Amino acid sequence: MLVVHAFDVLGDPVRRRILELLSDGEQTSGAVTEVVRREFGISQPAVSQHLRVLRENGFARVRAEGTRRLYAVDDQGLREVDEWLDRFRRFWSGHLDALATELARGKRERRLKEEQQ
Repeated sequence: MLVVHAFDVLGDPVRRRILELLSDGEQTSGAVTEVVRREFGISQPAVSQHLRVLRENGFARVRAEGTRRLYAVDDQGLREVDEWLDRFRRFWSGHLDALATELARGKRERRLKEEQQ
């Protein structure tokens, strides 16, 4: 899969929302459809189409359980995006490290103040 294509897949807010729902664990297609239809006002066939796009591009997997279809995140597509983003991490990782340091410093200072009181 081309990474540019991955961003095309993830560029759609409905597909991003579906992945958010699936990140909480395996979901039936009915449960996913119910939430997405309510939030986006789209039809069941449209939700099915989004699930198919996610599945065909390595972001979701499906398994049959009787008559139900259970969807889950497939990390293959996400790993490819993560690998592509790796070249850009230097632009924000230093800032995140500095933030972590400041948070730890503030926590330590609050603890010391509480101990002095």
